[in-house]
Amino acid sequence: MNSAELIRLYMDFFVSKGHSVIRGASLIPQEDSTILFTPAGMQPLVPYLLGERHPAGKRLVNVQKCIRTGDIEEIGDSTHLTFFEMLGNWSLGDYFKREAIEWSFEFLTGGEWLGFDPEKLHVTVFAGNDKVPPDEEAASVWESVGVPRDRIYFKGMEHNWWGPTGVVGPCGPDTEMFIDTGAPSCGPGCSPGCGCGKYFEIWNDVFMEYEKTRDGGYVPLAQKNVDTGMGVERTVAMLNGYGSVFEIARFRPLFRFLEDRVGKPTDDSSLRSMRIVADHIRTAVHILGDDQGIPPSNLDRGYVLRRLIRLAVRHGRKLGITEPFTRELAEVVIDVESGGHPDLAGNAEFVLSELGMEEEKFGATLKSGLKEFEKMLPNLLKNPRRVIPGRLAFKLYDTYGFPVEFTVELAKEHGLTVDMEGYAKSLEKHRELSRKGSEGKFRGGLADNSEMVTRLHTATHLLHQALREVLGNHVAQKGSNVTAQRLRFDFSHPRPMTEEEIRRVEQIVNEVIRANLPVTWEEMLLEEALESGAIGLFRNRYGDRVKVYSIGDFSREICGGPHVTGTGELGRFRIVSEKSSSRNVRRIKAILE
Repeated sequence: MNSAELIRLYMDFFVSKGHSVIRGASLIPQEDSTILFTPAGMQPLVPYLLGERHPAGKRLVNVQKCIRTGDIEEIGDSTHLTFFEMLGNWSLGDYFKREAIEWSFEFLTGGEWLGFDPEKLHVTVFAGNDKVPPDEEAASVWESVGVPRDRIYFKGMEHNWWGPTGVVGPCGPDTEMFIDTGAPSCGPGCSPGCGCGKYFEIWNDVFMEYEKTRDGGYVPLAQKNVDTGMGVERTVAMLNGYGSVFEIARFRPLFRFLEDRVGKPTDDSSLRSMRIVADHIRTAVHILGDDQGIPPSNLDRGYVLRRLIRLAVRHGRKLGITEPFTRELAEVVIDVESGGHPDLAGNAEFVLSELGMEEEKFGATLKSGLKEFEKMLPNLLKNPRRVIPGRLAFKLYDTYGFPVEFTVELAKEHGLTVDMEGYAKSLEKHRELSRKGSEGKFRGGLADNSEMVTRLHTATHLLHQALREVLGNHVAQKGSNVTAQRLRFDFSHPRPMTEEEIRRVEQIVNEVIRANLPVTWEEMLLEEALESGAIGLFRNRYGDRVKVYSIGDFSREICGGPHVTGTGELGRFRIVSEKSSSRNVRRIKAILE
């Protein structure tokens, strides 16, 4: 079975259970301020999980493009990917644990569906703690469909709980499904989730039934939801009996391309490098090729993209590829995946151009790092220990982008070694600071739905329209990020705004606020919405039916909400900064006073 066949089967199954198929969203979130990229299928559905009515109903099914960078150091093993697709079925206050588990069992083991041997199915459920009881209900449903108690494992919050940690919000227990691969156990404590490889996780059903309160307690939610996730690539690998996700059909042309240049991998190190190159270029192509695609930069999403591309180039060099290769490999990715993702073909020119330029820039970076190394060398050679201090190796990496592996190779050529322990300490200190600085930007979870966030979200609509009036209709939203303190809005524009333009935009927004225009919404077909003049920049993320929010006769956009009921609720709007975000994209930060 290949990826397209799995996706079709999944959709067919849940349509037969009364679900409506909805389109997956962009990789670049628009309504969630907590993340840089869409990490799971639930993220675009935040307003509906919080109680907004979805135009397609209460039972939904989709496949969602996802990016996760939290475990990027694991890429190169047999299961982890940076970009992947996630299948999901959703209940928005409709069915709950019994139906979700019964359908999961039926799809996994049914002969007309995936056909896994039910005897190889193991599951985990929440063990409970001093605040929430064990999920005996889920365990009982699993027993009722034929999974015996000795294959049902009760695990703690670190394994079987979904939701915010340290903040308020919806949350709940989950149940995870594993297939026994037949590999030997790692010891007496071997069980699903231990990580030894014997048990392969294939699906996860989340039961969103509690609200975490500010005092750390948990109260039942009024609307209980089901949120599930099945990784396409992992499941296809499991169905075909492969030992790695990199063996599935989507990756084979990428490996053929690399093997044509450097031959088949001869050891674990070269195999890992080949997997990293394939994964990171595939991910970069999907980021660049998304209809909201962004270029590499030193900020937020652009920085993640830049890091992925440069890691790929670095590992390409480790494999022995000295000539530029990212454009050609990207062409292979586009050829393989544009059938399921037509935006890749439509944005191919942008993808290939940006990759080529970034690879060229990295070449220049390596040259500058080499030059700095050569300046350091005379003093290094005077060191009787013949050791390059870890802090200097880290400086070459952090300041000049010079990979430590290259420093090690150069050191060997001059009879030196590198203090890798000192380098690791410097790197870890840097990572801790980075994690603290971007703590909210990479986590999953439900977006802040506070009153101030709602007001600022409505203000982004006013800002968008005001920018179009002042600068022209070429202005299009390229991203937004709203916190309880401010809004951030990225938009297409080829030059810095003048002070006069900034003041004029502020004036227009505040005039609309003072007019206290009503904010209303209506559901309609997507084509009807576009014909009515609603701004809808991201067609691939919408379903057949959409919500259109109108702010009097000033602004009309396709959006999921939430919004205030009248602009008079917003207060005074003020732009605090306007600067470049990336090539031909400007960034405004603004507040409400």
